[in-house]
Amino acid sequence: MARFTKLQTLETMIRTGMVPVYYHPDAETVQHVVKACYDGGVRVFEFTNRGDFAQDVFAKVVRFATGECPELIIGIGSVADAGTAALYLQTGANFVVGPLFNPDVAKVCNRRLIPYIPGCGSVSEIGFAQEAGCDVCKIFPAGSVGGPAFVKNVRAPMPWTMIMATGAVEPTEENLAAWFRAGVTCVGMGSLLFPKEAVNAGDWETITKLCGNVLSYIQKHKK
Repeated sequence: MARFTKLQTLETMIRTGMVPVYYHPDAETVQHVVKACYDGGVRVFEFTNRGDFAQDVFAKVVRFATGECPELIIGIGSVADAGTAALYLQTGANFVVGPLFNPDVAKVCNRRLIPYIPGCGSVSEIGFAQEAGCDVCKIFPAGSVGGPAFVKNVRAPMPWTMIMATGAVEPTEENLAAWFRAGVTCVGMGSLLFPKEAVNAGDWETITKLCGNVLSYIQKHKK
């Protein structure tokens, strides 16, 4: 069961502006990454449903975060079908993110008042997702669908639209400024936030510093 309400989750996404996106098959490694992000100011974190037994890793991370990172809102990403969404909701997911829009996932999430953030690549897909109750839509892959210009052009006729950009988001002030000037609500950021050499060396401080820098850039350029 989710520890945070839908309103708490959405408010935190909007306020902080960043959702780290991460997967690793080892639960202890994910726990270190989660704590490093938390220490850097992150309050919303997406674990991706990528490998075998990912649900077991997720359950361990949720239990860890409940005690060590009490304000952290953890959700699940890479969800393409309703069955997978239901599995992770039962394991404690506070929000569900997908690479695509599936109305059946929206029904499952709406029933539990859980935010569903589907992947959309066109104005029509965003519109259909909004009709199904999706408050935030993920443009994915953000660089391929048109980058910041796409966000700006979508929000011109649909200014109520809340967008999370994932893909082609970099932890630099220049890149983040472009996304937030265009009008994104938040960004999802993956591998560039978690350098392999830092993870392999157990250099969690580097991740903490990266997260802190990114969050400061976002606050500077948010509308």
